[in-house]
Amino acid sequence: MQGKIGVAVLGATGMVGQRMVQLLADHPWFEVGALAASARSAGRTYQEACAWHLGGRSHHGLGGRTVLATDPDALADAMGGPGIALSALDTDAAVALEHRFAEAGWTVVSNASAHRMDADVPLLIPEVNADHLALVERQRWKGALITNPNCTSMPLVLTLKPLLDRFGVEAVTMASYQAVSGAGFPGESSWDMIGNVHPHSGNEEAKVAEEPARMLGALGSDGVTPASFGLSARCVRVPVVDGHLVAIHARLGRRVTPEEAIEAWLSWDPGLDLPSAPRPVLEYAQERDRPSPRFDADRGAGMAVTFGRVEPCPVLGLKWFALAHNTVRGAAGGALLNAELWLSRNGRPTR
Repeated sequence: MQGKIGVAVLGATGMVGQRMVQLLADHPWFEVGALAASARSAGRTYQEACAWHLGGRSHHGLGGRTVLATDPDALADAMGGPGIALSALDTDAAVALEHRFAEAGWTVVSNASAHRMDADVPLLIPEVNADHLALVERQRWKGALITNPNCTSMPLVLTLKPLLDRFGVEAVTMASYQAVSGAGFPGESSWDMIGNVHPHSGNEEAKVAEEPARMLGALGSDGVTPASFGLSARCVRVPVVDGHLVAIHARLGRRVTPEEAIEAWLSWDPGLDLPSAPRPVLEYAQERDRPSPRFDADRGAGMAVTFGRVEPCPVLGLKWFALAHNTVRGAAGGALLNAELWLSRNGRPTR
């Protein structure tokens, strides 16, 4: 590659869009080529349209950039043709717009849930199922559409993968303790969250229950055959800023000791050589009160998953905690890693 590749950030004014801008600021391959948002933001400067809610440098030097309409043709005109679009659109906007971008020749790498379970759309965690990227070749569009999973699925799947490969997985139950940043801004009300925990009122549990089996499934001539284990999920919002903690109980293909599981996790190396890929992917917190969001969410620049409290489970066999930064690994950083995987396999922004 000669110089950096400009990417369009769709939904650039929201929390995940802001994370994308932040992560692109010093990226070795990509840079922000265009900022796009809703009609009420289009035509304004990024600083005018976007109240910055992240730490560090406000708007990362892009405050004076004009926000454009989320229109594939207008963005192609601004960038000299269709390329890569990182989508931080909410679900309704993604349903309406992401196919239009793919039809116009854009490679859309989406954090939205709108198309995750579409049969011909890859639902990717590059360390887990990079081979599913081949589903793009079955898409009917001039461009492509790629998705990353729900932020709560991320630590669950990344810790299940080494166990599935070595021991097999038969059944899983999980309960999440999810940070308020996962609800965007302004998110849930202070009345709901201060001095409280809030059982998730949306469809989070349904998404977490179905996405892992798809990502851990096998790609064949008929598409993805989901992994066969059952999964039951409970999701709860807690008064934490960043970092989703997940309590996981699993029945594996045989009785596995905590020491065997820890060895499987620590020795797992998916061999992913991409700029945003952490080394190691899985980090072990040996303290009895870890992992915890305050101390572990930023491990691996927010891209690693921390596991701990690995113990026998008298009901299913094995239990542990896993933690991931929900707006980095679970959202913006996950989409950016998928864009890196796409570019590394194709050598160009679009097919």
